[in-house]
Amino acid sequence: MAGRKERLMTVGDSDVKRAIGYMILSAFGFTFMNVFVKYLVHFNAYELVFFRSLGSLFFTMGFLWQQRISILGNQRKLLVLRGLAGVTSMTLFFMSLKYLPVGTSVSVRYIAPIFAALFAVVLLKERIKGWQWIFFLMSFIGVIVLKGFDGQVSFVGLSLALGAAVASGLVFIIINRIGQGDHPVVIVNYFMLIATLVGGVLAIPNWIMPEGWEWLLLLSLGIFGFFGQLYMTKAFQGAKTNIVAPFKYTEVLFTGVIGFFWFDEMYGLWSLLGISLIVGGMVLNVWYKTRLMASKSE
Repeated sequence: MAGRKERLMTVGDSDVKRAIGYMILSAFGFTFMNVFVKYLVHFNAYELVFFRSLGSLFFTMGFLWQQRISILGNQRKLLVLRGLAGVTSMTLFFMSLKYLPVGTSVSVRYIAPIFAALFAVVLLKERIKGWQWIFFLMSFIGVIVLKGFDGQVSFVGLSLALGAAVASGLVFIIINRIGQGDHPVVIVNYFMLIATLVGGVLAIPNWIMPEGWEWLLLLSLGIFGFFGQLYMTKAFQGAKTNIVAPFKYTEVLFTGVIGFFWFDEMYGLWSLLGISLIVGGMVLNVWYKTRLMASKSE
């Protein structure tokens, strides 16, 4: 009997390690997407959105066709709204990379759960627990530290990254409203299709023709984005949220390190403190919410 328990525990540990590995792979996928966008920042943001979405659309459309799932979905108004909010968030984030170090932009975008919680209070009449307010305040203080004490942080870039976080928070709420009514890949496919159309049309007036290996880099944005999303989903399926979610924030570390070596981006003491407060507040919020859910299920 004891031997059986040990085997079960070993399998459980293996599943958790695999899930953590998936989340780290996801962070690498998003990191390379972000870094390549930074490298290609001489292209306008709409053109970057177009190529990033087009690359992922190839995979989502292929999956839906293979599984014989209708691309139209059931809750079409919400699906379109999710796509528009998503393309807004993506565009603003890509724009922010022109003004901010890549690690800073990624960090600020990660406060999206704060805006999602505020939208939930207003639109869904949900309540925010006291400790969550403290963790949210901690992350907001991080943003204030970034701008208020580090003179190298661009106000324009920070505003764009905050706008991306707000739009991303709205995406969370819309997906919550969609619920189980539509297949997850249908939801992502709507986002990629709308982003491809919007990005493509808006890019036309300032279109820059890629040259040489820029074609490969531009098309790789969608590939890295798709696999980042795929492995993040597999990670959440394989272990509890409070275990794997904090590893998602390794994306901040990876992008910061690559930004330092590739783009010679420097992070002062105040920037590092601000980023730490932002990430720390979000990790604590994930941990606290998971504890609340676990206590309710007992």
